[in-house]
Amino acid sequence: MTSTGPSAPYALARFRTEGAVALGVVAADRIRAISADELGAADLNAFLADPDWDRIAALAESEGGWMPLAAVTLTAPVQPRQVLQAGANYRQHVIELVAAGLTNNTDRTPEQARDMAAEMMDQRALNGEPYFFIGLPTCVVGDDVPLALPPYSKVHDWELELAVVIGREAFRVTREDALDHVAGYTIVNDITTRDLVFRKDMKEIGTDWYRAKNAPGFLPTGPFLVPAPFVEGGNLNVRLELNGDVMQNGSTDDLLFDIAALISGASQTMPLLPGDILLTGSPAGNGQHWKRFLQDGDVMTGTIGGLGTQVVRCVAG
Repeated sequence: MTSTGPSAPYALARFRTEGAVALGVVAADRIRAISADELGAADLNAFLADPDWDRIAALAESEGGWMPLAAVTLTAPVQPRQVLQAGANYRQHVIELVAAGLTNNTDRTPEQARDMAAEMMDQRALNGEPYFFIGLPTCVVGDDVPLALPPYSKVHDWELELAVVIGREAFRVTREDALDHVAGYTIVNDITTRDLVFRKDMKEIGTDWYRAKNAPGFLPTGPFLVPAPFVEGGNLNVRLELNGDVMQNGSTDDLLFDIAALISGASQTMPLLPGDILLTGSPAGNGQHWKRFLQDGDVMTGTIGGLGTQVVRCVAG
């Protein structure tokens, strides 16, 4: 169940029917199913390869077949074949993390450490490259699926993120052309088990993103796919509440590498395919910051400007 729909004139969503999942067009507070003939493509990813938003706009104004949005169960609006995730990509968040480390390990004051960290981040933005890792598409679920917290840890954390949905295949594209390969945007909460991020048996190996981020349901996604023409991805509020308390409240204008830079950078190694999702990073305010991690019964409410709201309920695994 979602509390807020998208502000765009129309969006795509997927919803549960008897024994299946159907693609639908959302307009205001209602939804109607879209057949393959109406879509003009065999499935959603085939449509996203060359999205005809005029076709969807016409469906959004058609008569008949509409249901109240509140009467259906929405699930993840995308079926990606690849999930790419950008790390350490919110400038202020990274500055605070780096400054805390510098302050703990040097004689610098917090202000001096923060200034030095800011200079480091500015140099990275000018001369560095985005940092990527990959997630498992099978972790992508809708917020209709409760988040089962694995029993092997007590430090499962949240990271609300803007996710780019790839349209036309992107392979070794330039930053100037990158946005031409965006079909739309959605919301993803990138769940992380903090005590599994770094290997303890061989520290030289470094991070272990497979174990830390790929338990079942660790990528709650959606509930809507909002077409790119309706989204200004570089200036969106990203807000997460935990049981009604605001934990994260940032803006994508703080991205160290913007959306075009991320798409271009990721596409240099592998083609990004229609329907793939690229997570752009998470602003400050995760559980590690608050020293408060997810527990049985918690409710996370994540909202990104114009993209709607997802509500994820946590249960003991």
